[in-house]
Amino acid sequence: MTQPAAGVIPAHHRALFAYRTSRRIEPVAGIGVPDLAVIPVCASTAFRPIVGASRTNRPRATVNKERLTAFSDGVIAIIITIMVLELNPPTGTNWAALLAMLPTFLSYVLSFTFAAIYWNNHHHMLHTVRRVNGAILWANMHLLFWLSLTPFVTAWIGRNYQAPVPTAVYGIVLLLAAIAYYILQSVIIRAEGPDSALATAVGRDIKGKISPVLYAAAICLAFVNPAVSDALYAGVALIWFIPDRRIERRTTFTAPQD
Repeated sequence: MTQPAAGVIPAHHRALFAYRTSRRIEPVAGIGVPDLAVIPVCASTAFRPIVGASRTNRPRATVNKERLTAFSDGVIAIIITIMVLELNPPTGTNWAALLAMLPTFLSYVLSFTFAAIYWNNHHHMLHTVRRVNGAILWANMHLLFWLSLTPFVTAWIGRNYQAPVPTAVYGIVLLLAAIAYYILQSVIIRAEGPDSALATAVGRDIKGKISPVLYAAAICLAFVNPAVSDALYAGVALIWFIPDRRIERRTTFTAPQD
C-alpha cells in the first residue's frame, strides 16, 4: 500500500476534515478551489479560533425597558389599591362618624400624593433610559421596596395621628424612599453618561437635596410635636406636586428610540 506524503490528508479522511471544520471552501480569484489533498493536517485546528471568535462577536441581550416600566407601574398601582382598601366605612350613619375618619382620610390623601409624585417622576426618568442593566434593575427594586411599605405606615399614622412613633416611622419610610430614588437616578446617570439627557435635566437637583433634610427634621420633630412633622411632610409633597418640566424639556427633541 502506498503511504501518503508527509503532511498530506489521506483521501479517506477528507470527509471527516470537512465535517470538523464545518466551513465551505470558496474559490479564490486567480487560484481556484484548493485541493484538500494538499492541505496540512494541522490546518483543521487553525479554524477553531475563528469559530470561537464568532461567538464573542454575537450581540449581547439587553433588558427590555418596557418590561421594567410596566412592572413598576403595576407595583405602584397595587400600592394605591391597598391604601384605599384600608379606608373602611364608618360604623355610624351621621356626620360625626364620618368626621372621625378625617385623620385616616388625610393620611391616605398625603400618601396617594406621594405615590403619584413618584410614579410621575419615575415615568419621566425611565423615558430617558436607552439601555437597562442589572444595576438599574436592582436600584429600581430597592425603590419599590420602600414604596411598598407606604400602605402600612399610612394605616398606622391614620389611626394614631397624634402619636410620635407612627409619625416618625412614616417619615423614615419617606426618607428611605427618597434616598432609593436618588440612588436609582445616580445609577441611570452612570449608565447613560454625564452628558445624557437625565444628567443635564437634573442639574443641581435642588429639590432632591432639600427633601431628605426636611424628612430628617420632621422625624426628629415627631417626638416634640407630631403636627409639625405632618406639616413638613405635606410641604415636601407640595414642593414636588408643582410640575417639574426639566426632563420634559430635555426629552422633547432628544427622546431615545427604542
